[in-house]
Amino acid sequence: MTVEKSYYMTQEGKDKLEEELHYLKTDRRQEVVERIKVARDFGDLSENSEYDAAKDEQAFVEQRITQVEKMIRNAVIIENDNDNPNIVSLGKSVSFVELPDGDEETYTIVGSAEADPFEGKISNDSPMATSLLGKEIGEEVTVTTPGGDIDVRITNVE
Repeated sequence: MTVEKSYYMTQEGKDKLEEELHYLKTDRRQEVVERIKVARDFGDLSENSEYDAAKDEQAFVEQRITQVEKMIRNAVIIENDNDNPNIVSLGKSVSFVELPDGDEETYTIVGSAEADPFEGKISNDSPMATSLLGKEIGEEVTVTTPGGDIDVRITNVE
């Protein structure tokens, strides 16, 4: 028996996945079925690119449904660690400045299932988050990035 992977996420992240699953199972699945029906009407299926594309899309949608169901089933909801509000932990936002005189940046550390760097959400598995987790406000930390190591000072944790 295999052990399924746990997916760390906030309640907000789980809610978004549940919304996506509902959309995929109701609206999106039905849209694809309609595309397949229309494509069948074009005739010979052996040379019907619209039919092939619709079937490929159906496979993608079904695969995504399976993936999202698994993520929801194995979700571990991140609770903010209120024992020490100054320590960087999963589910918290952390602000830091690049040393010696960089701009302040803020990221929320979330599970990989809901990471979106463009929205300021980084995965707990990322090099940035790994370097910051467990550290406190005021600490200086060396963060390994694809562009090289950078030194930062943690300025805030929420």
